[in-house]
Amino acid sequence: QVRLVESGGGLVQAGGSLTLSCVDSGRNFEYHGMAWFRQAPGKEREAVAAVSWGGRRTLYADAVKGRFTISRHRAKNTMDLQMNNLKPEDTAVYYCAAEEGVYGSGTLEEHLYTYWGQGTQVTVSS
Repeated sequence: QVRLVESGGGLVQAGGSLTLSCVDSGRNFEYHGMAWFRQAPGKEREAVAAVSWGGRRTLYADAVKGRFTISRHRAKNTMDLQMNNLKPEDTAVYYCAAEEGVYGSGTLEEHLYTYWGQGTQVTVSS
């Protein structure tokens, strides 16, 4: 069964940290590029960070560079997003996603992602 499950969201004060995790429960995406996206209320979904299938290449949206770190642990079939120095504007539902094709290099282009998790809420208070 194709399934991505996010966890780790919650409420945190500005300046705080959270780590989101995405589990590939069916071990379906070991060779796929993956990414985190987010959608704030009333806004379109946007890319946050992406990682290549092998975990060596990463990309970040300008808004999170220097604060967020994406990583994947293929042996555990997980992908993490370490979020530091959180800001109220980081408040959103965060989704993990996997690219359609294999051996993906990781991209911030949303249309290349076919598989999505259900999302986890992150709320940053000021």
